[in-house]
Amino acid sequence: MGESFRTRSASAGTSTAEIQAPIDQDIARALSTQLADHHRLAFARSFAHAVIRCAWRSDDLQPAASPDGVEMMPLSVDAAAAAERLGAAIGKMPAEQAAYVVGTVYTTALPEPYRATLGIFYTPPELVERLLVMSEEAGVKWSACRALDPACGGGAFLLPVARRMITALKGTDPVFILQQLGARLHGFDIDPFGAWLAQAMLELALQDLARAAGRAVPKIVETRDSLDLKTGDHGAYDLVVGNPPYGRVSPAIERRTVFRRSIYGHANLYGLFTDAGLRWANEGGVIGYVTPTSMLSGLYYKALRELLAAEARPHAVNFVSERDGVFADVLQETMLATYRRCRKSRTGKVGFIGIGAAGAVSFRPAGTFALPVQPAAPWLLPRTPDQTALSTRLRAMPYRLGDYGYGVSTGPLVWNRFKGQFRAQPSAGNFPVIWAESVTRDGRFLWRSEKRNHAPWFAARRPKDDWLIVTQPCVLLQRTTAKEQPRRLIAAELPASFIKKHGGVTVENHLNMVRPVVAKPSVPPAVIATLLNSAAVDAAFRCINGSVAVSAFELEEMPLPAPAVIRKVAKLVGAGAKMAAIEAVLAAAYERADAAAAA
Repeated sequence: MGESFRTRSASAGTSTAEIQAPIDQDIARALSTQLADHHRLAFARSFAHAVIRCAWRSDDLQPAASPDGVEMMPLSVDAAAAAERLGAAIGKMPAEQAAYVVGTVYTTALPEPYRATLGIFYTPPELVERLLVMSEEAGVKWSACRALDPACGGGAFLLPVARRMITALKGTDPVFILQQLGARLHGFDIDPFGAWLAQAMLELALQDLARAAGRAVPKIVETRDSLDLKTGDHGAYDLVVGNPPYGRVSPAIERRTVFRRSIYGHANLYGLFTDAGLRWANEGGVIGYVTPTSMLSGLYYKALRELLAAEARPHAVNFVSERDGVFADVLQETMLATYRRCRKSRTGKVGFIGIGAAGAVSFRPAGTFALPVQPAAPWLLPRTPDQTALSTRLRAMPYRLGDYGYGVSTGPLVWNRFKGQFRAQPSAGNFPVIWAESVTRDGRFLWRSEKRNHAPWFAARRPKDDWLIVTQPCVLLQRTTAKEQPRRLIAAELPASFIKKHGGVTVENHLNMVRPVVAKPSVPPAVIATLLNSAAVDAAFRCINGSVAVSAFELEEMPLPAPAVIRKVAKLVGAGAKMAAIEAVLAAAYERADAAAAA
């Protein structure tokens, strides 16, 4: 096969985009979707298995004929030919690139429910390399460290870790190197085929070393539910690294009890894996994970943030600033983070990593950050390189919505729970329904129900439904926006006159309500609406938010200007001042010279 892909590394300059360009990876998905759902899992495994067999064809040593206990199926002529082409192309790739492509081929062919349940997404080699560099900067020494990937399917992390260990042991006996790999490198995966895939890719990548040693590659990967912790797991590793599965779960009572220290309300798989990583890592050990950014600020991660602050403060956080095409079918904001188990107070480093259209990797450091005094509070970090100074300023601002007499709650009306109570025409006892489209993009309240199933009236069953009726003036705020939008915060005052006219309204749960929580708040709702619609406050929110959801918890934790500034804004609002004048005041409060200039 010419130069073996086993002898080349992904760091040689070949990008993911460059090696994927001639490969039709979507063929596996296309062939899979032609099958009945109950056949797709067996097809995905059989297709990926055939690809590996074809890539390995010219070697005298072969992986196991098929993973033990895994259902397989014969491939059609077309599928077998496609696997042949993919295998031939993959056989010419660097090992880490090959592992990623095979893993992606496998996952895209999986039935969606299976993939979603296990949270199976493979990591691009560029991000793997960056996270391993971050691990080295946190103190990992490849010559002696014990490393674990607890969600290793496909081997995206195991292969480059093995390469680093081999490089660190260069010049020693091949038998000793293989023994060291078997003793110090481990991978777990709950998916039996994913585990086989990782072991097979390791065996293929390490065959030259195995031949030199005159013995087989040791068993490195184990099929196992990583969250079933065992006594020997605790403190066993110097590095726990990987891309843990994502997704909300409802753990059985036994598992919830084990992980109760890091669960607040809903549990997410990656949060449980983070907690488990702290247990696997020894004192001074490093945890390096690719995860969504939601844990930085979400309410359901407050216990996890407290745990990390107590046991393993972040050493570095790198945000993936260019996410399109980074993870197939993943829309969440993504970050790479390293934590080190130590009791010293540490200052974390922030940076940004981008993968361009041609696969070029860029990295931009963005200074340091300190965790909040209250460890459960959101971590205020720049989400773009130009927010570095702003995030530093935010960490010194003590005022929140609660200091001005306001709290945030979600609109109480979940429409599909009350389908029988919607009406197209008004009648006695009906109340207007406030849908998300009633808050316009330019920050005005315009009562409307234009979308499908959005009836304008709600027939309340008094007094049973009184809790659904809003009779207090408030500020309405859209609950779902994306970072690509010009504004994340889109708010409008719900006028007292509208409420008085109808005797109350009901607000659908795609809106947040910012409402007075004291008898006499410091400023009227119109001032709060103006604050939320300003560029300065929108920028502050972007430093706290980690998802497309505009959550009540994050809004209540968002830093706001001091009372003197708020009083000045209130006077301007009361006098009917132009928004530019208000923006200038707020920009100065946040020390945002760019916003002040624009205003």
